[in-house]
Amino acid sequence: MLQQRRVSEKIELFRPRLSKVNAMRNFLAPLILTALWSALLTAADSGELQFERDIRPLLKIHCLDCHGATKEKKGGLDLRLRRLLAQGGDSGPAIVPGNPAESRLLQRIRLGEMPPGDTKMPAEDIAVIKRWIAAGAPTARPEPETLGEGLGVTHEERAYWFFQPIAAVKVPELPDNTRIRNPIDAFLHARQQPKGLEFAADANRVTLIHRVYLDLLGLPPTPQQVVEFVNDPRSDAYGRLLDGVLDSPHYGERWGRHWLDVAGYADSEGYSNDDPVRPYAYKFRDYVIQSFNQDLPFDQFIQEQLAGDEMIAPPFKNMAPDDIRRLTATGFLRMAVDGTGSVNNDESRNQMVADTIKIISSSLLGLSVGCARCHDHRYDPISHDDYHRLRAVLEPAFDWKNWKQPTGRRISLYTDEDVAQRDKINKEAQTLEAARNKKQNEFIQIALNKEYDRYDDPLKTRLKTAKETPGDKRTAAQNKLIKDYPNLNVSGGNLYQYNQGHADQIKKLNADIAKVRSAIPVEEFLRATTETAGKTPQTFLFYRGDHRQPQHEVKPGGLTVTAPEGQRLAIEDNSDDTPFSGRRLVYARWLTNGQHPLVARVLVNRVWMHHFGRGIVSTPGEFGKLGTLPTHPQLLDWMARFFMQQRWSLKQLHRLMMNSTAYRQASVRNPQSDRVDSGNEYYWHKTVRRLDAEIIRDRILSVTGKIDKRMHGAPDGVKTDTSGQTVVAGSNRRSVYIQARRTQPAALLQVFDAPVMTVNCNKRERSTVASQSLMLMNSDTVLAYAGAFADRVNLEAGGTVESESLHGLSVPFDSTAYANTQDPWRYGYGPLTSGDENQSAAVKFTPYPYFDKKQKLWKGGEKVPENPLGYSQLSATGGHPNGPDSCAIRRWIAPRSGAVTIKGTVAHGAAQGDGIHATLYSSRHGIQGAWDVHNREVPFETTFQVEPGDTIDMIVSERAGHSYDSFRLIYNVDLVEAKSSTRISWNSERDFKGEAPVKAIHVQVPLLEQAVYAWKQAYGRLPHRQEVLLSAEYLQTQLTLLMAQAHENPPRQAMTNYCQALISSNEFLYSD
Repeated sequence: MLQQRRVSEKIELFRPRLSKVNAMRNFLAPLILTALWSALLTAADSGELQFERDIRPLLKIHCLDCHGATKEKKGGLDLRLRRLLAQGGDSGPAIVPGNPAESRLLQRIRLGEMPPGDTKMPAEDIAVIKRWIAAGAPTARPEPETLGEGLGVTHEERAYWFFQPIAAVKVPELPDNTRIRNPIDAFLHARQQPKGLEFAADANRVTLIHRVYLDLLGLPPTPQQVVEFVNDPRSDAYGRLLDGVLDSPHYGERWGRHWLDVAGYADSEGYSNDDPVRPYAYKFRDYVIQSFNQDLPFDQFIQEQLAGDEMIAPPFKNMAPDDIRRLTATGFLRMAVDGTGSVNNDESRNQMVADTIKIISSSLLGLSVGCARCHDHRYDPISHDDYHRLRAVLEPAFDWKNWKQPTGRRISLYTDEDVAQRDKINKEAQTLEAARNKKQNEFIQIALNKEYDRYDDPLKTRLKTAKETPGDKRTAAQNKLIKDYPNLNVSGGNLYQYNQGHADQIKKLNADIAKVRSAIPVEEFLRATTETAGKTPQTFLFYRGDHRQPQHEVKPGGLTVTAPEGQRLAIEDNSDDTPFSGRRLVYARWLTNGQHPLVARVLVNRVWMHHFGRGIVSTPGEFGKLGTLPTHPQLLDWMARFFMQQRWSLKQLHRLMMNSTAYRQASVRNPQSDRVDSGNEYYWHKTVRRLDAEIIRDRILSVTGKIDKRMHGAPDGVKTDTSGQTVVAGSNRRSVYIQARRTQPAALLQVFDAPVMTVNCNKRERSTVASQSLMLMNSDTVLAYAGAFADRVNLEAGGTVESESLHGLSVPFDSTAYANTQDPWRYGYGPLTSGDENQSAAVKFTPYPYFDKKQKLWKGGEKVPENPLGYSQLSATGGHPNGPDSCAIRRWIAPRSGAVTIKGTVAHGAAQGDGIHATLYSSRHGIQGAWDVHNREVPFETTFQVEPGDTIDMIVSERAGHSYDSFRLIYNVDLVEAKSSTRISWNSERDFKGEAPVKAIHVQVPLLEQAVYAWKQAYGRLPHRQEVLLSAEYLQTQLTLLMAQAHENPPRQAMTNYCQALISSNEFLYSD
């Protein structure tokens, strides 16, 4: 068993006084926090400048790296204390109190001689130093007689709000609590009141359910779920909604993605353009998703990620599920770029360690400790030694002098049972292979014998001898002989060339062997972090961060400033009866012991950021001086304590935040409040936010009906399309399961600010750039999904839209008329019946049943005249009739109304027979021309009015004789549209085609009904009347344009364009 770590805390104060000090600190903390803001805001403008508060921070940024941080001070000048400035160095005093003009330090700074390099002290900082010197260079307190090495942590630095203990803040009591649902509202409203601000009205239920679903699941609610919530009369309907959504397995997919950002999750190693894939990194992703779904206490979540391997008794074999889970968690420490698989040198090793420290510090500590890798941090009290203390915590697992490459760190999940089963199956397969080899050799020998028999002795004997001689013992002559007779190179691979039956038998035996081997358990691995048993390396401080310049040894521990004054976390290694150091587990427990001032604040701030659009500290990975101050420090501390008191339950934290009025209010703004607080720092309305990249893609998948909700498992790959963009390779799974290649980020996700993991991502930027619109307009992926959305609504919309919303509106589309516009020609046969005084003549038209592709003829059958229609046929330039009931008829169907002119020639070229009779017949006007033609050419031209759907038939029939009736007929049809006077022309020869005419487009549901249904799917609400009117106008315009372009399916494309507009709209891309 692992021994419990011994933690020694170096305490200069007496232990009996600690409880009193801690009690006093808890009492004063809220007062300190409140007073601190006032002090911070007024210090720079105050005339009472002090060295400790106002001057030392400036010197630390620009000067102390050379004149205080190291043992040897440049020029003998130490600037850490006021008296040391007055004492000076090799060049004399640095300052003369009361006399700026004589102060050498100020002179050199003004001249740009200090600090050296390109970065100079700003003029306003120089002015502060001048004022301080002129005032006599005062200090806040008597200075110490002696100083240790380094810069240490000053009282002022420790007083910075973030390094103070998390305060037990009292919830404000307000006289008007009508909008106060929980303590969050009380804290915010107490700050709003002096500004004359108040919360906005509650958002309506449609908005609320979308907000909840998108925030917690990253998926939209279905229209049915919206209706059920809107109509739920119960007083706790909203609470029930939250509980149900938090219980969804898709919660872990969404909120796990947030943690994967700060962990720097990637499915590839990075470092080089090769960017090798990490085949088992996804197991850490699945661990995160499962942990969020199970509401794993966050302190345990942190401990497992930092030290899950140290919670397990080695060796890592035959592990229980919980042990596998803990070991999987340590993949957190393996997320940094690791180029050592391809470039395994000291630089790549140490860079991987440095990036891992950055991930830990920014995700858990909220600090950029990387500055202290090379020197003491110039803004925050983080020493060069502190940085290496953190490194020493990790170094037993990441020993840069005894490095393990990525594949060498894998942990096999093969159990003893798996090994035994594999060996058993391999033994069975080997038996089958031996039998196959024996049979295969027999077949090869049979084939060889047949080849030998093709030759006579002595050649036959020489060939056989050469073939039977082992290759390494053949003579040159034998090798040449084998080469000259390649037909003797019989093998299992080419056996089919000699005897297909024998080859088939071997193929079946191979299939049997493969089937047996397929039962071998697949060996899975973990991408985990472990130490080398029995080896605990020493850690040395690297001068200027250079591993080639090691200095003194550094012991593992935490940041000095995070421990109470006079104390420091010092970690002792485990006793010799355990194989590992145990350092990371002690450190993880220190971070999550409830007393650490940083961790809970950082975590709560991240959750707040994802719910409200920005953190209380707007720089979630940087709470130090380089970050921003908290807008509501007391609220942050109250929530941090609440979080820990709720046993680090993230779901309880969600309930707290999402039950508040601040969260449930509408996003509506008003000019008066905007003038007071345009940035909404006081949360008087809900902020409208653009959705994250993954939500946008997942929402598109959801509304199109294409989403694949399978969870966990290996990532689905990406590929480069024909335009050079990286796209998802055919998968419709949620975006969290798409392979995250550092060098191949999916274009749709990247353009909407999904991070590319150079290290990790603490806060996503939300840009608004032209490339986003271009992606939504032109991406093949988006267009394909819009088409799928259109197909879905065409299938599902019928009977789902109430007629009131469409009253008086429609978007008509006559599919038959459009088909006629696309191809107005028809080819058939039939009689022209003569009319009488009561009934006009009529055409009985029947399409030809057969098209001869070789001769390019429409006719009655494959053989002529052996078919029901005899010689009746039509070609591009003419044809042949056959009797009164099988006249050859070329039909043209009017696609629009207007005046039509038909002009052409009909010819009969044979002297024999009596010729043919041609009749031009209009379904509206009757016969418009008739011509008897025998051995001559007759021109014709006629003009008349047509309406859409009118048929104009050119009917060619026999006369009295039944032979020599072939004819030539070519004519133009010119239509001048009635409304636009547009001229459209057709030609009977040019337009002739053998394919069947264009089929009528089937629109299952009227287009405007489809549009309303699509709107409801996309936005979760019905469109207002004005929105229906706009939709109708849009669709009608699209139809008109598409039909003018002769599109193959105008209604589907119009609906596709409409759906594309919906999924590209602000209402779809944003959440309020």
